[in-house]
Amino acid sequence: MAELDDSALLTTFGQAGAGLFVAPTVLEKEVMRQFRVTVVGRLESVRERFYAISVERRLKHPAVVAISEGAHAMLALPKGRLRS
Repeated sequence: MAELDDSALLTTFGQAGAGLFVAPTVLEKEVMRQFRVTVVGRLESVRERFYAISVERRLKHPAVVAISEGAHAMLALPKGRLRS
């Protein structure tokens, strides 16, 4: 139908059955529930990386530590995969 840069418009088209949109696997259940869509395929070779950058070598601030630990839990990664 269209090539869109606006993610909200893209999901609207996909939800209406007028195309496809991509979403991270970690959000699959939420996207399916929220937009009432189904998975039609997977792109195993596509990866998204997230970085937490700190001026300190070790994370010390309680809020930053909580965010980092939450990311580990949500992404189901071993703690060594994300530097903290």
